Amino acid sequence: MSGQRGVPVTVIDDQVIVGFDQHRLTMLLDRDKIPKPSLGVSIADAARIAQKQGSGPTVGAYVGQVKSGSAAEKAGLRKGDVIVELGGQLIRVAADVHAVMEQYRPGDRLGLTFERSGREMRVMIKV
Repeated sequence: MSGQRGVPVTVIDDQVIVGFDQHRLTMLLDRDKIPKPSLGVSIADAARIAQKQGSGPTVGAYVGQVKSGSAAEKAGLRKGDVIVELGGQLIRVAADVHAVMEQYRPGDRLGLTFERSGREMRVMIKV
């Protein structure tokens, strides 16, 4: 035997924990349980919808449904709108909306740009 003793080292994202700090470990592991904000819409790739309909925007996230009482409804989004920017980031496909929303917490405010009937509209939305 070498006589050495091991000390556990745990890395979670960019956090390094030396030893066994149960409180800190629990806190870092439970942060994924924090509720994620939601716009309250069902979305699809605008290109896919434009292909089915034969026209329309080919970039962005097409809004299929807006949940009653949701952040999207309060911001004025409607079925048929196409989200093209969210939180200052361009939206090319529906998955981009989900990626942007992962960066925010419930209650945050962010800018949202969408197209409706060929017109671009900008609003602030509280998620």
